[in-house]
Amino acid sequence: MEPIRQSLRLFPAPPPGLGFLFGRNSKAKKIEVVLNDRLGKKVRVKCNEDDTIGDLKKLVAAQTGTRADKIRIQKWYNVYKDHITLADYEIHDGMGLELYYN
Repeated sequence: MEPIRQSLRLFPAPPPGLGFLFGRNSKAKKIEVVLNDRLGKKVRVKCNEDDTIGDLKKLVAAQTGTRADKIRIQKWYNVYKDHITLADYEIHDGMGLELYYN
C-alpha cells in the first residue's frame, strides 16, 4: 500500500486554470441547466460547473439534433461566449437560459 501512496505524490494537482490540459477536475460540482427555445421545447442538461459554454452547446446539440455551431445561448440580452465556463458566468443548478437557433 505504501508504494501507491508514494506514486500519488509524484503527480501533483495541475496549476489553477490549466486543469483542462490534465482532464476534468473531479471536485467540480454537477449542475442541471434548463434551456428554453421559446418554441415549446425545454432541454434539461446535466453538466459540470467547470464546463465551457461550448461544451454545453455540444450537450444540447446531442439532445436536440441541431449542430452545435447553430446554437446561441443567452440570458436576456447577454449572449454567452463559447470559451468561458459556466462558473465564470455564475450559472448555477436549476438555472434557466434561453436557447436560439442561428
